[in-house]
Amino acid sequence: MIPSPITPSVNFDADGTQHGYLKLPHSRDESAWGTMLIPITVVKNGEGPTALLTGANHGDEYEGPVALSKLANTLAAEQIHGRVIILPFMNYPAFRAGKRTSPLDGGNMNRSFPGRPDGSFTEKIADYIYCHLLPLSDYVLDLHSGGKSMQLLPFAAAHVLEDKAQQARCVAAMQAFAAPYHIMLVELDSVGMYDSAAEALGKTFVTTELGGGGSAIPYTLEIAETGIHNLLVHAGIKHGALIPRNSVRLDMSADNCFITSEHDGLLEMCVNLGDPVSKGQVVARIHDPARTGVAPEGYRAGLDGIVALRHFPGLIQCGDAIALIAVAQLD
Repeated sequence: MIPSPITPSVNFDADGTQHGYLKLPHSRDESAWGTMLIPITVVKNGEGPTALLTGANHGDEYEGPVALSKLANTLAAEQIHGRVIILPFMNYPAFRAGKRTSPLDGGNMNRSFPGRPDGSFTEKIADYIYCHLLPLSDYVLDLHSGGKSMQLLPFAAAHVLEDKAQQARCVAAMQAFAAPYHIMLVELDSVGMYDSAAEALGKTFVTTELGGGGSAIPYTLEIAETGIHNLLVHAGIKHGALIPRNSVRLDMSADNCFITSEHDGLLEMCVNLGDPVSKGQVVARIHDPARTGVAPEGYRAGLDGIVALRHFPGLIQCGDAIALIAVAQLD
């Protein structure tokens, strides 16, 4: 078995608060014997469950990094029983570059699990998380948003699992997070996902989509911070009470819920995020930026529902997701 090239500067078994790094050798033109230092915080107080909290799985998603950086600065060992591992910048090279994927190898962290200790830079980070951090953890929270390319209604999500007892634990943790919306998420592509890797190891896993547009705003940060608090309280790790919030269940299981662009051009969204739409209603138009006097291409909703996702940049390419129409349901 090939050992991980990453070494931690923190002791995961020591009580108290530790701020340190995951140290990954990074030989490059500017530094032949250089090291990539990936920040990590460990807060521990005696025996109890462990929560692994991660952000910047994609480097242009900022609600997680901001909320987890604030938590690392404020969470005291006296406030918990058990252990909290905080990794605010999971794909650190991508985060520093402000890109969804790593500029070092093009790696999408959320398609790189279980990773390889002798693989690409991204695979080495994934391997360390899979082999060393996930085994320590009982609860795993991965904070996502839409990044620079999308905006989404803020939701927490769990997955349908073969192990129904595990699924029930994930659903209970998702509901405790108390985002304004929640969903049993259907993935377009689950191969290599962090979610799947954590769930395969039997962990209680919750993920989120908390906004997007390549920034973080007070509204979505409040959702992230409240949700982190609630999850830790629910797990029996953090002292205190749950902060309740009404949450609407979204269903995105219909085959025609996604609207995908078949054109390159200038995007005109005709509805707002969160708006109700009817089947056949024009949701967006794509204009030809190469000439005037050409009618735009219209894209219509395939079902009745609400707009749960929208493409964010003003320009769009063929194959991009324009919108997602979900069905809102009361539990």
